[in-house]
Amino acid sequence: MSKRPPPDPVAVLRGHRASVTDVCFHPTKNILFTGSTDGELRIWDTLQHRTISSSWVHSAAHGIVSIVASGENRVISQGRDGTIKYWDIEEGGLSRSPLTTIKTNSYHFCKLSMLNNPNANIKPAQDVGSCQESEVSGSKTSLTRSEGGEEVERPTYVAVAGEDLSVVEIWDVNIAENLIKLPHKAKGMCMAVQVFLPSESQGYVNAISGYEDGSMAWWDLRSPSVPLTCVKFHSEPVLSLCIDKSCGGGVSGSADEKIVMFKLDPSTGSCLVKKEIVLERPGIAGTSIRPDGKIFATGMWDHRVRIYDYRKGNALAILKYHHGMCNAVSFSSSSKMMASCSEDATVALWELYPPTN
Repeated sequence: MSKRPPPDPVAVLRGHRASVTDVCFHPTKNILFTGSTDGELRIWDTLQHRTISSSWVHSAAHGIVSIVASGENRVISQGRDGTIKYWDIEEGGLSRSPLTTIKTNSYHFCKLSMLNNPNANIKPAQDVGSCQESEVSGSKTSLTRSEGGEEVERPTYVAVAGEDLSVVEIWDVNIAENLIKLPHKAKGMCMAVQVFLPSESQGYVNAISGYEDGSMAWWDLRSPSVPLTCVKFHSEPVLSLCIDKSCGGGVSGSADEKIVMFKLDPSTGSCLVKKEIVLERPGIAGTSIRPDGKIFATGMWDHRVRIYDYRKGNALAILKYHHGMCNAVSFSSSSKMMASCSEDATVALWELYPPTN
């Protein structure tokens, strides 16, 4: 009995002139954001498969590391020029200049992670030193202003590798303020980070960071000086992390040949391997878990996108379209569409295992 062939993309978006480093969907509209190594941010119509706008938001010499949609009319761009920029989305494209610009002074490939849940808190800590003042004032200022009801004034937290590359920094992009630092004794720089909000954390932000030595640290920001736990599931640098919507676990990808599915237990602070998936070829550049928690995707160095059952870890499909490294994968909030982007300067749109309502 022959296997069904893997599906082809439903559309391929062409327009970038350089490697496309990141891709993300608008949370509610049929819009896609992409960023490339020459500093171009494109906004696409996913129904008509055309470019809505193109803006050069970071220098061509440094390019874009990551793109994240923030609410209904905001988008965040991160460049290898040491800056993070917060943009307003207007009719036909981006605002002429960013709402805020964060100068992280970190020049790396670690993609930022965003959390703009209005219920998220960062607890002041006694041992943070000079950072404590900015944390308290930053949170109070943004929360006070948010009482006016304007979305922009809610605290929107981003986590990113800092100027000291082994330290994760948490910023509020609304006020461009560094709120807290998470120092770690891992060997080498932070290569991947995710912020999330477990239901057990009483509204306080958590973060998982992956490092150059293959280790990962889980942080509860109520105790920012010491991680809840440290684990080492990989033998090479952790390049990608994704936490599922329930915050009960996630997936990590590395420069080694393993994809690791792991479980998180906030009651014990433990991070345990659920399943290891060993590949023939190494290098997982990007991972994404579909919002409905049924499947996850990995973007690979070998140009492929691999699809797995998130509950059991079974391999479902190998998507072969791109002709260069697949840098990132992302699912729409409806779980109906996936996008992949590549060094070949293309973005592919896929419809896979449609969710059943």
